[in-house]
Amino acid sequence: QVQLVESGGGLVQAGGSLRLSCAASERTFRDYAMGWFRQAPGKEREIVAAISWSGGSTYYADSVKGRFTISRDNAKNTMYLQMNSLKPEDTAVYYCAAVLWGGLNPPRVYSAYRSWGQGTQVTVSS
Repeated sequence: QVQLVESGGGLVQAGGSLRLSCAASERTFRDYAMGWFRQAPGKEREIVAAISWSGGSTYYADSVKGRFTISRDNAKNTMYLQMNSLKPEDTAVYYCAAVLWGGLNPPRVYSAYRSWGQGTQVTVSS
């Protein structure tokens, strides 16, 4: 399985920005669809965004549309999540996930993903 390591989390005021990164160990990174998920205390893990192997197809949860941007650099084996206009309700542990997936559109459900990072905390203060 591919090993994933997130970075870039931290504490930011509402309205601020953060950029998360997810570095993958796998040289065939381009064969994987990727996703960002988050889990707040007492809540279930939910999808934030997902991106196809090529980067040509993306998906966003309604709660982050227009504020977050998912991208990937297959040459660097890295995926990103640019988070702008952050809100206190964005506070959560953010996880990156990967699955071997050749389809045009990335999976949108938690159960489809096979490899997970350890998570990075994002805290947005009001």
